Amino acid sequence: MSEINDFDNKQLTPYQKEYSEEKLKDKLSKYAKNAGAKLVFYVLELYYVMMSSKTSLRYKAIIVGALGYFISPFDIIPDLMPILGYSDDVAVLLAVIKAVSDSLTPDIKERAFKRLQDWFPDISISDIDY
Repeated sequence: MSEINDFDNKQLTPYQKEYSEEKLKDKLSKYAKNAGAKLVFYVLELYYVMMSSKTSLRYKAIIVGALGYFISPFDIIPDLMPILGYSDDVAVLLAVIKAVSDSLTPDIKERAFKRLQDWFPDISISDIDY
């Protein structure tokens, strides 16, 4: 128990002056928006790669599997779990984006970002780009 107290005193005390309920709400709001926007952006990128006539059937099958995993309520970490619920979805989406990256053209990224801005008008590409 003294280790926890030592950690609190040594590590957290300098940050106490930064805390306010308003700052916490602002940070959570921005984080949630950016995290949500990233997830949506990944899904849109995969969707547009899948819809491209230049994408191989193999890649399309992989993308359908990833998007199906994202949609399914039955996955490794249930989506209802706060914060962690979508971490497995993000991991799967990013792995598939990496796998099909040679089909992810600048045009597709631009189309995905434009659609994203329909839902998140004040988001910038730097907030979501990986």
